[in-house]
Parts: sequence; structure tokens; C-alpha cells
Amino acid sequence: MKRTSDGRSKMEETAEFDPLDLAVMSHAVAMIAEEMGTVLERGALSPNIRERRDASSALFDVNGTMVAQAAHIPVHLGAMPESVRAVRARKPEPGDVFILNDPFHGGSHLPDLTLVEAIDIGGEIAGYTAIRAHHADVGGMSPGSMPQGATELVQEGIILPPVRLERRGVPDESMMELILANVRTPEERRGDLAAQRGACAAGAAGWRALVAREGAPRLTAACNALLSYTERRAVARLSAIGDVMGRAEDWLEGDGFSTDPVPLAVKLEIRDGRLHLDFKGTSPKVRGNVNTPMAVTRAASLFVLRTLLDDDVPTNEGIARAISIVTPDDCLINAKWPSAVAAGNVETSQRVTDLLFAALADAGVAVPAQGQGTMNNITFGGDGWTFYETLGGGQGASARGPGPSAVHVGMSNTRNTPIESLERSYPILIDGYAIRRGSGGAGEFDGGDGVVRKYRVMERCTVTLLTERRARAPRGAMGGGDGTPGRNLLNGEPLPAKCRVELEAGDVVTIETPGGGGYGRAR
Repeated sequence: MKRTSDGRSKMEETAEFDPLDLAVMSHAVAMIAEEMGTVLERGALSPNIRERRDASSALFDVNGTMVAQAAHIPVHLGAMPESVRAVRARKPEPGDVFILNDPFHGGSHLPDLTLVEAIDIGGEIAGYTAIRAHHADVGGMSPGSMPQGATELVQEGIILPPVRLERRGVPDESMMELILANVRTPEERRGDLAAQRGACAAGAAGWRALVAREGAPRLTAACNALLSYTERRAVARLSAIGDVMGRAEDWLEGDGFSTDPVPLAVKLEIRDGRLHLDFKGTSPKVRGNVNTPMAVTRAASLFVLRTLLDDDVPTNEGIARAISIVTPDDCLINAKWPSAVAAGNVETSQRVTDLLFAALADAGVAVPAQGQGTMNNITFGGDGWTFYETLGGGQGASARGPGPSAVHVGMSNTRNTPIESLERSYPILIDGYAIRRGSGGAGEFDGGDGVVRKYRVMERCTVTLLTERRARAPRGAMGGGDGTPGRNLLNGEPLPAKCRVELEAGDVVTIETPGGGGYGRAR
């Protein structure tokens, strides 16, 4: 690389980046986010974070713009820019660490506790690190803080607007005491939060090292170039599709109080290289907790757009520049305080992605058949313990081939909890865990199969289920067959899709997850 007389590179002088340099910088910032995730996983206490990896990490520049994220949970990552914006509104000082979970002030749902650190370099804020992790309990009316039957946010757990957990690097122990006094498993929460804090610190250290190596002006220029590059790639992909329009509608299987279908609708337009979404026709907010804040709807929309892009496109906030979203006010997918939202983050987000893929298909864009369309949320809680996990199922097949079996689909990207870890940590035995053979839809390419998981509880406790696709099957595409809907069972007898049940020692809860839709007519 040529140098000027004062020793600067030509690139530093012009703040322009050739493709190779831009790729190097893209990987440099992305690896900081990945390292944050690794630190969290190694330090966490709960199997939900340590083993199942229900957590996400991201890196933000000095303006609070997301410049990199790890390949973690889509529903977390698409919403995390809202968290940093909410923190910046509180006028952070260098070295401050904030905690939040309020869905209407930067959060998604209450179990997702987010830590944001204002990176201190020389007494100035140089950027932000953020870690979001699903905690197995944050209080509320039901163990596990995923309550079926909640009608307002205060019933779902402790609510944390952005508040300082550390001021200029000095911990606020009274704030930590307040949080831990409102949860059922305080020591596990303390350990998981300590792991999140370590992950934020690792990201801050990585950012400082990058600034020291590249210089702040060059790094700022590189981040701006990455955002612009990502936007250009998104616009180019949409422009290649052309100006098209599609519509779709879908339904949730009740709100937890009624099984009446809850409608969602969208008009999708790709115009001038931009994606425009209008959700007119979607249900007003409902009584139960399948409502979602706007941040979750935005996350689902960004995820769908991201799937249209090539794998080498960086994942940052540049993608968001190519999309616009309009929703009715205070509706199911843009609910306002004090709506309950615990299930909206995990289940309604899945339905939004299904809805958007259906609209793309209606517009003539090739997309896969529907996957399981649910996270199959299951929460157990007893005296002094809580356990939460989601389960994989079948992915829809596509023109490329059959759908994979037993995978997390759409807005979830977690692993399963290993049986050994689960049984060692909680009074639960796994009586069976297998692929649900034949549950994928038939077609030229078959949909992926779901799973069957059987939990035998060893003491009295409660179980809460928040699931979907128990009545409406995942649909096939291009003549392919539908997947098989899921089933919930207690000692062999059917349970509702959304319920809370008291269990006795020896009871067996069985979850059969949906299969994905098939693609093309079977030969």
C-alpha cells in the first residue's frame, strides 16, 4: 500500500476502502462480537445460556449504530439497536454499564436481560457493546416468567428501563440487590449477569485494541464504509428482483384466553430497490401475551430481508436502511404499554416471518415452504428452580432440496439442552427424545421432520407451554404437502397450545413439534 510523505496510507488519507481492506475490517469487527458470545457461553451458570446458547452479542459505533453482530438469535439481534438507542437517551458516561428489559424502552420481552457498556477510551465514549440473554426467571406471576394468562406487562416479571448497573466502571450493588430480590433463582441470575458483564468487557477490550491498531478516524471511516456497502448490497439484491407486490394473511392460534384465530396481514412491495411493508389488516392488540413491541416486528422483517442476501453480506444496521415498515397503531405487532408480550417475542415473531415469506411467494419470489413456525416454549418451575427451553422442528423444503429435521427455524437459532445437563441441574428426567419421523410434508423434496421430547418431573411443579402450529399446519409450496401440526400431551392426554398446568411427581409432558412443508409435487 502506498504511503504519503507523512507516513499515512493513501487509504487513511482518502477514507476509501478497496474490497480486500473492507473485508478485513468487516471480519475484524465481527470477530469481536463472536468473541463476546464465546466469553458469555463459557461463563454462564444456567444451561439455557451456557448450553442452549439463548443469547446474542453485538457491537455499536460511537453513534450507537450496529456495525457487527455475531451469528446468534435473530429475534434478539434485530431488536438490539433499540436497546442502545434507549441507553443513549439516558446520556451515558464513559465506562457506564446499563441493564434493561422493558419492551417499550429498548427490550423485547422481560426474560431477555440486556447489558450495554459505553466503551471508555481516554475518558470519551468510543462505542458500545451489547449482550442480550434469556434468563430462566425474572419474577412475575409464573415460574420462568413466560406466564400463560398474563394480561399486562407487570404480571410477567420485574421491569427494567435502562438503569445503570455500573457508573464509570464502579458497580452499583444496590441495583443488583434490587434485581435479585425480585427473581426466584437469584444466585443463577447473579452468575449469568456476571457472565454478561464479562462478555461486554471482552468486547470493549477488543474495540480498544482495534482503535489502537487502526486509529479512531480510520475505524470510524471503516464502519461507515461497511454500513454503506451493506446497504448497497441489499438495494442491489432487491433491485435484481424488480418492482413487485405481494399480499398475505396468516393467523395465530388464539391469545391464551381464546382459541379464536388472531389475524395478521401484510402488503409487501419491492420498489426502487427498497422493501416496503404495510401491516394494515393485522389484529388490534389482544388480551393475552402474544402482543409484540415494534422492535420485535422490525427484527422479524430484517431477518426475512437478510435471508434474501448472499452469505458474504455483512450483518449490520445497513440492512435496515433498505426497509420501511408501517403498522396500525397499538396493534398486535406494535403494541403499547402495558400490553403483555412474553409470547409475542417468541411466537408472534415466528408468524410475522411466515407471513412475509408468504407475501414474497405471492410476489413471485422463490422462497422455501413453511417451517415449523413456532419455538415450542416449555417452562418448568418448582421450589427454588426454573427451567426453560425451546425445541426444534422441521424446516420447509425448497427448490434446493429437502428441509432439515430437528432444527430451530426462523427467529430462533438456539441449540437443544443436552439431556445430561438438564437431568443434572433439575428434577426432570427425559423419557424419550427422537426425530418425529414422517411429520414433514411430502413433495418432490420433503419437509424436515419435527422432534418428540418427553419430560418426566420428579417433584411437584408447574409447566407453562406457549406454542403454535398445533391446529394450522405449516404449508407446503409449489404443490408440496403440508407438514404435520405439533401436539402437547400430559400423560398421553392432549394439552392446549398455550396453558399452565400443575404437575405431580411422575407426570410426563410430551411435546411433538411440527414438521416442515414439502416443496413440489411428489413424484
